[in-house]
Amino acid sequence: MGVVTGIPMEFQFGTNWAKFSELTGGIIGQTLAMEGMFSFFLESSFLALFIFGEKLMGQKLHFLTGFLVFLGSWASGWFILATNAWMQHPVGYEILDNGKFVLENFSALFTNPWLLPAFLHNQMASVVTSAFVMASIGAFYILRNKHSEYGKLFLKTGVVFGLISSVLVAFPTGDWNAKNVAKYQPGTFAAMEGIFETEEAGAEIVLIGQPNMVAKKLDNKIAVPNILSFLTYQEWDKQIPGMDQFEDDELPDNIPALYYSYHIMVGLGTIFIGVMALALFLLWRKKLYNIKPLLWTIMFLVPFPYIANITGWYTAELGRQPYLVYGLLRTSDGISPTVSSGNTLFTLLGFVALYMLLGLLFLVLVGKTINEGPTPKTH
Repeated sequence: MGVVTGIPMEFQFGTNWAKFSELTGGIIGQTLAMEGMFSFFLESSFLALFIFGEKLMGQKLHFLTGFLVFLGSWASGWFILATNAWMQHPVGYEILDNGKFVLENFSALFTNPWLLPAFLHNQMASVVTSAFVMASIGAFYILRNKHSEYGKLFLKTGVVFGLISSVLVAFPTGDWNAKNVAKYQPGTFAAMEGIFETEEAGAEIVLIGQPNMVAKKLDNKIAVPNILSFLTYQEWDKQIPGMDQFEDDELPDNIPALYYSYHIMVGLGTIFIGVMALALFLLWRKKLYNIKPLLWTIMFLVPFPYIANITGWYTAELGRQPYLVYGLLRTSDGISPTVSSGNTLFTLLGFVALYMLLGLLFLVLVGKTINEGPTPKTH
């Protein structure tokens, strides 16, 4: 899935975003090329050895190939996030007379204050996803009373790493990211938190509410006073600028989508911590394997980390709009001028159909493998 999505995405820089590529290629081309040369080849080279080579290589070499696949995939995330971090918070650049961006300081790409928190948050979210998948499979085996010993191992491993990674996604990585948004994209921060009007004596944190873009307020709001100011600045009465402090063209294009994406991500993350904390407590008390309602809950939670990841990326990308490079290059100025909306829609529908087919095939194959279980067949 990484190959069949990643390669078309890189081609789209030339097909759909030609002006963006022309103006910023001298910068984003650096990190994207390094991702392809170092990370992609590393993980793809050792993936086949990891999948098919265990009997040939033995356990130690097999573990080494797995570690190299892990290293390549995390390095890939680092280079991709370095690209995105520059688009969110551009550093180390110079703009020539012809409007092109050139790299003035190569090291600035990898010391960008946006990069490390974004990378750690993203990678911890991937660990949350894999931990929940593992715990879900374990719960499935225990509930079916099939491969129970493996199921207990999977569930225990998934719960322990699921709780650790769920906490780390929220704090410090999520908190660090939010503070970066507040510092470098204050209009985005106000929009995703639903702050329509600046509050003089500290900002409240909204638990529930629906953005009303006509009345410029949140409907049916449930909020806790001053908490947002404390979480962001460790000061109860610190003022946080609301959307009333910014011009309309400085705010994200789709405020409701940004607001809901952010709150879905945060809400699901809170649920993950609660479920995994309860599961770990019961595991410590040696009762987890017998609590069927919790096992069913863990099993059916498996799609929600994927949803949390998607809404997290929606938050990051909707928040950057209306810019491709925040504050410098608007999205409307980065498109391919000779590509019609009809062509874009046609290819989008084609990719959606293709990825849906591949996704269904993936689910069928993985479902078949899970159903067969880890126990070797006897002949």
